[in-house]
Amino acid sequence: MTTETPLRVLIAKPGLDGHERGAKVVARALRDAGMEVIYTGIRQTPEMIAEAALQEDVDVVGLSILSGAHAELFPRVVESLGERGVTPDDVLFFAGGIIPDEDIPALKELGFREIFRPGASTRDIIAYVQAWAAGRSAGGEAAGSEPGGESKNAS
Repeated sequence: MTTETPLRVLIAKPGLDGHERGAKVVARALRDAGMEVIYTGIRQTPEMIAEAALQEDVDVVGLSILSGAHAELFPRVVESLGERGVTPDDVLFFAGGIIPDEDIPALKELGFREIFRPGASTRDIIAYVQAWAAGRSAGGEAAGSEPGGESKNAS
């Protein structure tokens, strides 16, 4: 990254999922890569996440979930963000956690550009976010494209 304003990234844990180690590792890695990271902590409602994204004027929203409630909670988060004018056209949405292969297409339709699952490298996550930001700041199509293409799985 250059001397421009650092990316502002919100990392959130929707629902009752109390396991936050992965989210904290990602938040720290993004911070260490020069991004401003807002970590909301565990047990956040979709409305709390959306309000934090709006108030913090973030460029990126990353959701982490291990509880299996992604099919219910992620659409509610996206809806709450949309009600506040935060859309995948303006902000990068990505997710991480235990998400089955069959659920990924529906999440991508919601606007999540990438899904990082257990075993994904923090380097891959950082590179993905930086590539999105570079495309956005260059005014190109990258803001709506898929840097790296496929979902990152455990290896």
